[in-house]
Amino acid sequence: MRAVGYFAENARRNGQKRSIAEQNHAFGDFCIRHGYEVAGTFLDTTDEQGATAGFAQMLHFLARPDRGFVVVAVDSLGVLGPDLGQAALKLLEIEQTGCQVLIAHTGHEAFRELVDTWADRGDGTPISEKVRSAMRRKAVRGEVLGRPPYGYRVGPRRRLELVPEEAVVVRYIFRLYLQEELGIRKIAGQLNAEEVATRRGGRWSMVTVRDILRNRAYLGHYSRFGTTVTGSHPALVTPEDFRRVQDRLQTHHGSVRTRTVQPFLLSGLLFCGMCQNKLIGVSRRQRWVTKAGEKKEASYRYYQCESRTNQSACAYNTQRAAELEARVREALKDDERPVTRLRRAGNVDGYLVDLVAQVDRVEGRMKRNRRQVEELVADAAHGHITVERMKSLGGELAREHQGLGAELRAAKDRLQAQQSEAERRKHLEALCERLTREWDALPFETLQAALRDVIDRIEVDDDDLRVYLRV
Repeated sequence: MRAVGYFAENARRNGQKRSIAEQNHAFGDFCIRHGYEVAGTFLDTTDEQGATAGFAQMLHFLARPDRGFVVVAVDSLGVLGPDLGQAALKLLEIEQTGCQVLIAHTGHEAFRELVDTWADRGDGTPISEKVRSAMRRKAVRGEVLGRPPYGYRVGPRRRLELVPEEAVVVRYIFRLYLQEELGIRKIAGQLNAEEVATRRGGRWSMVTVRDILRNRAYLGHYSRFGTTVTGSHPALVTPEDFRRVQDRLQTHHGSVRTRTVQPFLLSGLLFCGMCQNKLIGVSRRQRWVTKAGEKKEASYRYYQCESRTNQSACAYNTQRAAELEARVREALKDDERPVTRLRRAGNVDGYLVDLVAQVDRVEGRMKRNRRQVEELVADAAHGHITVERMKSLGGELAREHQGLGAELRAAKDRLQAQQSEAERRKHLEALCERLTREWDALPFETLQAALRDVIDRIEVDDDDLRVYLRV
């Protein structure tokens, strides 16, 4: 059996700083007491570049198929982060490799110590159990938490009450779907054609119509925090009609259908030249039988105007994916230079603004991800779920956190590459050359990221293609 030691500069145990030498000594004693062979040690320093380098190297080592049976030993929870939320995320990431984390000086499981420490802190935990309990009590009483669904507003007793003009639209949507048997896209198109606005004054889409058809609030039930209060507010649809709607939705989409999502190369870059809405990637699979009785099957991938797809508006602006991507590749060649995107008002580099906004968005998603992890630990600490259940649910959050971390690092790298006009131009020119030279050889993720760095937007109107560069 082998053990890996993970150390962090300025980590604390019981409020006292622990030097690297002290952590290493505790790790050595741990291996001797329990009969472990040292498989390696990893260190994170306090400088920005080394803050997580050791942890990343350790995860890479633990993911190796030839590592054998390995446990990870840390001097204390403080090695994993300055607070329990960060420690929980790192523990989940380590356990995703199949390795257990132990506390060196006690030999106890780190996850169990984390949960016990969280419980001991009580109201000092980042997510107050008092607040969560109060919200649960309100939910049990049927009091509204958050934004009311379309068709309702929050009344004086915090109960849902009808908004007459919206309630008419909800009933109309259910009638169109059940009695007139219109599809979701056609319902959105009809509402838009009749100039029925959403609550925010916008246009209807397939998503907004589908969400209304699936919302159990229209049965008069209110659900939050796993609690459902029946008859808490006026219903807008009968149970029988709601069941029929769900049966039809299930029939159309299947209950156990599995889908392999294949991303589209130009997602986020394409815009309709007629309505200026985005073109989105659409996949279709078609089956047929020939006259000779032979079964045939084919898959089609294309980009289509979102107004057409989700709102049944705009013209049929549809482009085969492979053909459009080939046209964009040709447009990037030297003998067919695309037009240059003009700077935005105030001479502000729009791309830099977009990059900063992207970094902010990813950081916001990482904060929400961490709050979800903290919520799971709090639930385990207060006995609402088991530690094993917390690990199971937290595993997916840990994987999401790792993906967000990689996305954030990539966004910051792109932002750093744009620090000056000269550097930015040089960087983008090199990317253009690389794209035209290595298009077929580049991995999909690398090719897509490079295209987003080089291209601001692509406007498509049938055969008319305009590629706007970021320089």
